[in-house]
Amino acid sequence: MPSHTQQLTTIGLVRSPFKEAAGMPIQPPFAEGTEGIVEVFPEYADGLHDLDGFDRIWLLYWFDRAPSPRLRVVPFRDEVQRGLFATRAPCRPNPIGLSCVRLLRIEHNLLTVGGLDILDGTPLLDIKPYVPGFDAFPQSRAGWLENQRAGRVLADDRFGPDGSRSSGGPRSELD
Repeated sequence: MPSHTQQLTTIGLVRSPFKEAAGMPIQPPFAEGTEGIVEVFPEYADGLHDLDGFDRIWLLYWFDRAPSPRLRVVPFRDEVQRGLFATRAPCRPNPIGLSCVRLLRIEHNLLTVGGLDILDGTPLLDIKPYVPGFDAFPQSRAGWLENQRAGRVLADDRFGPDGSRSSGGPRSELD
């Protein structure tokens, strides 16, 4: 199989109150009230022009503390093993994260955001505006998540940096 390498540039860092994944909200809707700072490196700050007119933004970031890739995982909101690409688990071949956060204000190269579900110090790869007419498909099917009960809104340690778990979360021989 041919190897394809891409080069990515870190454009900033995410500053959040979360120092480790365990106990962190697992998606922005479960992080209401959590604020953080997105620090865009000064050389990219001019790209923030006109962003202040958007209520929400997409943050694309590198899961820099994710364990090695696995094609089968037990996701945070489940107890059943699933195919990696049917989840948002961080242990991906390309560990790229995606979060839609509320843009509260911009001061120079610092964005204050709400609904943040990202670890402190995470490398930022890109910012895109959330556009409801492009990004919202409320009638879409949500696969196995449609049958999940409410609850489980915080991460445990199942996707720790070394891939091991000291507690919490179901285990399987393929994890």
